[in-house]
Amino acid sequence: MGFTYIAFYKPFDVLSQFTKEIETHKTLADHLDIATDIYPVGRLDRDSEGLLLLTNDKRLNHKLLDPKYKHPRTYWVQVDGSITEDAIQEIKNGPTIKVGKSKYKTLRCEASIIDAPSLQDRIPPIRVRKSIPTSWAMITLTEGKNRQVRKMFAAIGFPVLRLIRNSIQSLELLDLKSGEHRMVTKFDILNKEIV
Repeated sequence: MGFTYIAFYKPFDVLSQFTKEIETHKTLADHLDIATDIYPVGRLDRDSEGLLLLTNDKRLNHKLLDPKYKHPRTYWVQVDGSITEDAIQEIKNGPTIKVGKSKYKTLRCEASIIDAPSLQDRIPPIRVRKSIPTSWAMITLTEGKNRQVRKMFAAIGFPVLRLIRNSIQSLELLDLKSGEHRMVTKFDILNKEIV
């Protein structure tokens, strides 16, 4: 049996699943007509966008989700305010966030201030306040707590307005637009032939 690998740009307000929890939900089924044995590797929150990998390769799915393998995921983050290098250093050092009822010190990570990436406008658009500018950062994590990126930036005083996953391991969005997908290979994801 051959494996299928799909890179999909998950739009804002779409659940990372194929079944609706309530009738008004938008799901992957609204964008993809694929075999029933193909599932997303991990998830993106409903209010996050970007790269979602779908596959029927259970071994690869396990390798990408198991925390011990520490696979990198990179996000573009638009925040309220003009983010500073000091704030980025706090992100790199790993701020403390709340996970469940406990406090959790996030692992050190890579982060930097970036120019706004070339993206389609989000539908609906982000909230804009005339008196407060927005800015962009890029962050690469090797762990994945619930809503971690949003919590990390909130912890240093820069609430997230827009969050887009740009890459998983070696796989990148490239020229995918919101709602589009392309077939990829395991090599595209891992940059090597064998897991």
